[in-house]
Amino acid sequence: MPKDQLAELTQPQRDRLAFIELRVRFVGEIRRQDLVARFGIQSAAATRDLALYKELSPGNIDYDPKGKAYVLGPDFRPIFDFPPERVLSWLTQGFGDGEPMRLKAWVASESPSRLTHPDLDVLASVTRAIHLVCPLRVEYYSISSGCTEREVVPFALIDNGLRWHVRAFDRKSQEFRDFVITRIKNPVVLKGQPVAAHEMSDQDIQWTRIVELELVPHPDQPRPEITEMDYGMRDGVLRMKLRAATAGYILRKWSVDCSPDHCLRGPEYRLWLKDHLAIYGVKNAVLAPGYSATTKADS
Repeated sequence: MPKDQLAELTQPQRDRLAFIELRVRFVGEIRRQDLVARFGIQSAAATRDLALYKELSPGNIDYDPKGKAYVLGPDFRPIFDFPPERVLSWLTQGFGDGEPMRLKAWVASESPSRLTHPDLDVLASVTRAIHLVCPLRVEYYSISSGCTEREVVPFALIDNGLRWHVRAFDRKSQEFRDFVITRIKNPVVLKGQPVAAHEMSDQDIQWTRIVELELVPHPDQPRPEITEMDYGMRDGVLRMKLRAATAGYILRKWSVDCSPDHCLRGPEYRLWLKDHLAIYGVKNAVLAPGYSATTKADS
């Protein structure tokens, strides 16, 4: 059994094998040089690691002589049990790719976890399509349309604080949209199929547009100096630069009052968007507390 064989290996060996599995499963390919660069080992040692991984689970990787890389095998079955938060940390922040062991914490702490996590097999298909720059065929469930089959061209993951989305060009609507990953079923990576120029991320106006926001202590909340401390403000202002595609999510997550007259009440509204016109034209500004499309023309 792979688990028994893994237990006989050294910790550095298991970490390298875990890295091989992550790369193949979520990126779609791995080369010897990837192991050399990540772990500082010799090329011969990387070759041995790849051979050992293939021996432990023969159907997981195949060698592609044309691309000179090891790619996902047709009968892939993970031998490491990575929790979703570790996978997402590795994908988005580049750390946590060692063997997924539970280690003793150095200090007591408590961190609330998400209500749901993406299915790792679905996430793997999404991230492989992103890395390989190819379309993805999915069944997608939306509140307005129910279940529909779509072809999308994904290019980035987005964390809105509650759930993970993938930013993609939707061939059905001919628009760039966000898709909730937990609503995706039966994804198929359409490897080798062409992607048109208008489907690439540089054509997504909401993704390429950067909005500059100034957040200040809410005028109707007491102790503005404490808000300045909590949010690391300088001269009473917190300046942020965000992609338009993510601005609504961030403003909602931080409970920023985006009304022009700071009319929202409640202890959660400690910040106010100084200029509500700064998010004019941002499609997901409808998610921002207090923002109304009808107010943009009043100024």
